[in-house]
Parts: sequence; structure tokens; C-alpha cells
Amino acid sequence: MLISKEWLESYVEVNQPVNVLAERITRTGIEVDDIIDYTQDIKNLVVGYVISKTSHPDADKLNICTVDIGEEEPVQIVCGAPNVDAGQTVIVAKVGGRLPGGIKIKKAKLRGQQSAGMICSLQEIGIASNLVPKQFEDGIFVFPEVVEPGTDALSALYLNDQVMEFDLTPNRADALSMVGTAYETAALYNTSMAKPQTATKDTDESIHDSMSVTIENPDKTPYYSVRGVKNVTIAPSPIWMQTRLIKAGIRPINNVVDISNYVLLEYGQPLHMFDKDQIGSDQIVVRQAQENETMTTLDDQQRSLVSSDIVITNGQKPVALGGVMGGDFSEVTPNTTNVLVEGAIFDPVSIRHTSRRLNLRSESSSRFEKGIATEFVNEAVDRACYLLQTYAGGTVLNDRVSQGDLGEFITPINITVDKVNNTIGFDLSADDIINIFVQLGFKTENNSDTLTVHVPSRRKDITIQEDLIEEIARIYGYDEIPSTLPVFDTVTSGKLTDRQAKTRIVKSSLEGVGLSEAINYSLINKERARQFTLVDRGTTELLMPMSEAHSTLRQSLIPHLIDAVSYNVARKNKDVRLFELGRVFFDNGKGKLPDEVEYLSGILTGDYVTNDWQNKKEEIDFFIAKGVVDRIAETLDITFDYANGEVEGMHPGRTAMIYLNDEVVGFVGELHPTVEQSYDLNRTYVFELNYEKLMAVKVGYINYEPIPRFPGAARDIALLINRETPSAELIQTIKQHGGNILQDTQVFDVYEGEHVAEDEKSVAIRLYYLDTEETLTDDKVNAVHDDILEALQNNGATIR
Repeated sequence: MLISKEWLESYVEVNQPVNVLAERITRTGIEVDDIIDYTQDIKNLVVGYVISKTSHPDADKLNICTVDIGEEEPVQIVCGAPNVDAGQTVIVAKVGGRLPGGIKIKKAKLRGQQSAGMICSLQEIGIASNLVPKQFEDGIFVFPEVVEPGTDALSALYLNDQVMEFDLTPNRADALSMVGTAYETAALYNTSMAKPQTATKDTDESIHDSMSVTIENPDKTPYYSVRGVKNVTIAPSPIWMQTRLIKAGIRPINNVVDISNYVLLEYGQPLHMFDKDQIGSDQIVVRQAQENETMTTLDDQQRSLVSSDIVITNGQKPVALGGVMGGDFSEVTPNTTNVLVEGAIFDPVSIRHTSRRLNLRSESSSRFEKGIATEFVNEAVDRACYLLQTYAGGTVLNDRVSQGDLGEFITPINITVDKVNNTIGFDLSADDIINIFVQLGFKTENNSDTLTVHVPSRRKDITIQEDLIEEIARIYGYDEIPSTLPVFDTVTSGKLTDRQAKTRIVKSSLEGVGLSEAINYSLINKERARQFTLVDRGTTELLMPMSEAHSTLRQSLIPHLIDAVSYNVARKNKDVRLFELGRVFFDNGKGKLPDEVEYLSGILTGDYVTNDWQNKKEEIDFFIAKGVVDRIAETLDITFDYANGEVEGMHPGRTAMIYLNDEVVGFVGELHPTVEQSYDLNRTYVFELNYEKLMAVKVGYINYEPIPRFPGAARDIALLINRETPSAELIQTIKQHGGNILQDTQVFDVYEGEHVAEDEKSVAIRLYYLDTEETLTDDKVNAVHDDILEALQNNGATIR
């Protein structure tokens, strides 16, 4: 909405610069996006009177004009406008003046003739071409009435003005009108507001004698009325009205059409002017359109209508599309003499559907969609009749023809002083609050500390107590709300929770070993929802999925990670390492929310290390994937154990279950070859961990140990064991019998083949011994080492 300060001041006195006014309005809830200054870059612009015009002797399209600009002597100006003529009152830029765009006016010679100034068009003083009246679109502007030469042209044009551009939220429909904005401004500055003149001198002739109104669908059109004005004269509207329309972004047409648009902007009440003689009957019937009914609107487009559209008819054919646009054959033309002025209330939803379906967004439809002020419907019609009487010479018929109910003009809301103060922290008295509502134009009654506020229909955004409290805070001033610190029994400093801190460390650790974080949808297709899951629980499906590919909540992060790797590999990015920390979902039955569990998963494929300059490559294998998982355990200061296992979709011989305190918390391994083949992948390794179970482990403080002062010793042993026996069992036996000097164990070789039985394998293990208290002796090492060997032999191992 464009709000002219000059126009606004005709209703309410604002003795403030426009930037101060805009700041005040913005700080109270209506954002002023921009301020358009029509005086910017303009200097020495006056009104001139063309005394004479003669053709230029050396140019067919130029004229030599003698112009009175209020100085001692007239000046000669060479003008090329096709519509310039003697006897006109025009806009003149004097020598030394300036125009928008950096144009400076100097004395010049045009084809040998002296020119001291410039006769201007509206475009040349900053008016957009689409807003200039059509008769002046291709030439200079001519004042419709005589103005004293030398008068400041901007003042004569009502352009000594600034316009505020409001960025309105849908709830503040009241500010879509000048009157509504005047109420708001009067409230902000606690001053009075003068409403426009609406009283007319009616004739004894009643409109009831020549017109009737019928509403067939009151739920879609609660109220419809018309007033009649006879013997209007179509002519240009007065200059002040034309300029106010231009500043509001509407092109002037003629006095009757301009009055309709002017009142629309003034009251926010859309009106429509019918040529009564062209309607074709003495009745107006408001109804729903018939399916595939057609009509031609004012933009010369034939519209096919549907039953949800509201139409104004002459009893048979539509003459207007209710709330959106009029019809062509009943429009006001230069030959119109008798006018019907329509004022109505239409269903906002119907108007929105019609305007959207036909792509017809208009000033009228936008206001009907948001809801209009019922208190202004008849007042706006009366205002239009007054203007037609004053500026179109019309005779206003007595009374109005109407049907339906305007409804209540006010909505009473009760509120207490304590409720206001307790909500916003003020310490206002009942009189303070009443004064604020009086400023807003709300009648208020005080009944034993309960205030009854009568909210007018123009403020449809106020329906509950909280809305009233917001108004009090706005008008009293948000800056006046006292600042206090919250009161805490125990004040704690802001910091990350233990889980948040651990998560950051885990992510940083994974990124440090070359994995990038992925974020995927929680939805997947039903067939893949349970892939790679270790939990036998039902899935949760959406009632109305957007597609089958996103119909079910996932139970594993791996399927989407496989998709991401497949997408990259297909585009020649073959070395991919990703991880994801996200939630999976397990069904709890009908009517219950699913369990949400956080998982940590990763996927690796391609080369882990590539040094082309050294001809060195290291392809990702099971042990690299397991190393990443061990890195997670090390970061969290926990220990994982591993054992062979099987998971659907994983390689049966290259998959290990991950244990934490004897409980399965996940798995690590290679994808099954058939899965790799179906996604066109080389060897690809994945891991998945129940992150909730990892976070449930409480880790104490880190206890640092000093670097040992004494040297250690290492012993290697080679064992023959059954091929089915995991090396982890050997390590476990060694640790159980290693006493307090065994520091670490490491499997450094596994051999199967020649010189070893078919059902056996050779495992080489290095044992590290260290005594932190004294120098380690061979006798002490031998005693522990022999005990370990004996224990291994007792468990079926043979020392090689």
C-alpha cells in the first residue's frame, strides 16, 4: 500500500518529517519498506502559461512558444510536444533548474532558435509512463484549470510530497486504506482524526422506484446495495484527485471511474460503477455462476465461469464478476449519464478462488480476500455519491436499495488491568489503558476493573484478549517494556551438554580420517525400509506419501548411504567415504508413536590412499573400515569386541558384529557381492552403530599416566589353531594370564596353506611386556610367558 503524506494530512495533522513518521509507524508494527520522494532531484519547476505558439522555421516537429512563467518578461521556449498550444497552463523547468536523472536546464539554441527553459511532460518529472493519463501519455501535461504563472509546479500538482510504501502483513487489512492509516496515525500521535465528507443533497426521487436488488446466496453475498446518481458529466477529475491516484499507483481515467478508485483507496471498500442505462433491466440479481457460463470482463477477455464464482446479473446475464472485475457492456463510457454505485460484502474464500483461477488480481479482490470493514460499506457508497455530485455534476437519488445484513459493527471483548500488566510487565492503570483504546478509536467501558472494549469492524485482526494486549504494547511503546533478568534458583553457565560435546568430537574424528558427513531423508520405500536392520520390529508407513519412494520411515541409515555412493560412482567419483548421524524408527503398533533411535553409520569404497608420485595405492578393505569403528571407540574411551556374524545384505564371511559390554551395538563389514553388483559398485564396506547405546556409557575423568622410565620387552609366538577359532579368543586368553606386566598384544600374521593342515591356520602374535615400577627381568617375563603358553595349549592351541 502506497500512503501519500499529503493525502494523509487531509484527515489527521502530522507535524513530523516523513522519515520520522515512517520510523514511528515501523516501530509500532507496520513496516515501511520505502519512501518515495517526488521532490528529489527537482529544482526550479514552475507553472507556465503559453501565450503564443508558432511553427519553427527550420524544423517540422518543433514549435516556438512564448511562455509566461511569472517573471517580468515572458520567455521563449522551443517545444517538440505534439499537443502544445496557446492558452495552455503547463509545467516549465526554468533555466538553472534540474529534473530527475541528472538533467540540467540551460539556455540553448535549437535549430537556430533561442530556448530558455523546457515545457515538461509528467514522465520528465518522475511519473511512471503507465500512470500518466492517456491524453498526456505522448506529450506535455496540461493543467485542467488555470493556475497562476510562476507558482511552484510541484505544489500545484500536489507532488510536493513523499509516499510511504507499507509492507503489510495479512492481518492488518485496515491499513489498506487511507482512513484506516489515519486512525493508526492519530493513535500514534494521540490526536484527532477528521473523516471525509459524505453528506449529499438528495432529490425527492427514490431509487426504489427504478431498481431492485435480490441475493440468491446470502452465505456468499451477505450484503449488497446500490445508490443512484443521475445526469453525471464525464470529464477529467480534478488535479488533486488525479495526482493522489497516481501516487497510489493507479492511472486516472475520468471523473466517475477515478471516484470509484479514489474511494476504494480512501475507505478500503471496493465499489463498482455501473452505467444504469446499459444494464438492460430494472433489477440486479446476485447469484452463483452457472457451470461454463461466460462473460466478457473490462479487460476484453471472455471468461468461462464455474459455480463457485459470484456474479452480478441483470436478472439474466452477468454484468460483473462480484468482487473481482466488472463486465464490458455495463462499464462507464464517455456517453454515460446515469450511474449506479455498488457497495457489497462478498465471501473472501470465493473471491480468492475466483481471482486465483482466472489470474485476475485486482485492488478490489485483494481487499475482499482479507475481509472489509462492514462499518464503511454504506459510508463509502455515500462518499462516492458526494464526490459524483460535487465533481461530476450528478444528482443523487434518495435512499439506497439493499438486501442482506451488514452484521455487527463492533465486537465487545472483556479484559482486566491485571491481565494486561501481568502479560507485558507494565504497571498501567485502568485510565491509562482506556486512553490507549480511545486513541485507537475503540469505545471502552470500565465495569469494576473489567474493561469492555468495543472493537470496530475495521480491525478484524483483534478478536481475543491477547490481541488487545498487543495493541496496548504497540501504542504505549515497545521501548517502554521494562528490561529484567530472569530469576533462577540455580544459575548455570551456557555450555554444550555431555552428549553434544561427544557428538562434536566423534564427527571431528570421522572427518579427520577422511569421511564426509551426509544428510539423507528419513523416508524410504517400503521394500528397503528394513534392510540391514538388526531389530525385528514393524515399520511405520505414511498415510498419504508424496511418492512410493518416500512412503516408509527408515530402520537403517545404510540404504540411503548406498544411494549416495552409487550416485557419486556413476559420475566418476569412485573414492567415496561418508558417514551419517541420524534417526531410525521402530513401530509400536497402531495409534502409537514409533520409537526414534539415533544411529551412526558409514560407508567406504575405492582407494583409501593414492600417491601417484610414489606409485602407491591402498584400497579400502575390512580392516580399514574396522579401524574407523575402532577410532570411534577410542574417541569415546570405550572398547569394542568383534565376532563373526551375518546380516542380510552383507558378505557372510566378511562381516563382524560389534559388541559393547557383551551387547550387540552394531556391525561392520563388506556389502554382499549381489548388492554391490546391483548398484554397480566395487568392494564397498559399511558400518552401523546404535549411537544411543554408545552415549549411554558413562565415561569417567581421564587419568593420565607418566611415561615409563624402564625398558620393556617383546616376545613373538606362533600358534596352530582350528580355522573356525577366531583370533580374538587367543587374545582374550593371553590377556587373562598376562598379569600386571602384559601391556599389549598384536596379531601380525595369519597363514593358511602348505605345511598347515586343511582345518588349521597359523596365527603369529606379538606380546609386549613392561614393568612400570622396576626394571623388567627375564625371569619375570619367562614366568608370565610360560603361564600364557600353558593356557593357550589347554584351550587347544599348538605352539609351533
